[in-house]
Parts: sequence; structure tokens; C-alpha cells
Amino acid sequence: MSLSTSPSRGARILDATPILGSLARDISRDINTVFYLLVILITLVVLAINVWGVVALAMSALALVPVVFVILLWITLP
Repeated sequence: MSLSTSPSRGARILDATPILGSLARDISRDINTVFYLLVILITLVVLAINVWGVVALAMSALALVPVVFVILLWITLP
């Protein structure tokens, strides 16, 4: 008996999406890509705040609420 090494359904769906699939493949090749993406996202938020003001800051904070909630749940697990 041999174990199959085929990717899961979720991995195949992620690879099939145009933008997320290419980012996931790049991150699997080089972990430093994550840091480049973080710098790009922070730059986009700063530019949005420069253009639209406090509204862009509020929208970015609103988008991060589920992320922070999941992180808080994750760190409180036993």
C-alpha cells in the first residue's frame, strides 16, 4: 500500500484561483515573499489614508476585525 501524495481539494482550489494561487506558490518557494506582501499592504493603507483620510483608516480597521478575532481565539486555545 502506498500513500497518495495528491493535493487536497482545498489546495487544488487555492492553486486554481488566479491571484491567491500564484501568491501561495510564491510563498511556498520563498518565505520572504510574506514580508514583501506585508510591506505592500501597509504602503497601500498609508496611501489610502493619504487620499481618503480617516475613512480609509476606519475601513481597514473594520476589515481586520475578523482577523484579530481569530487570532484572539487561537491564542486562548489550551
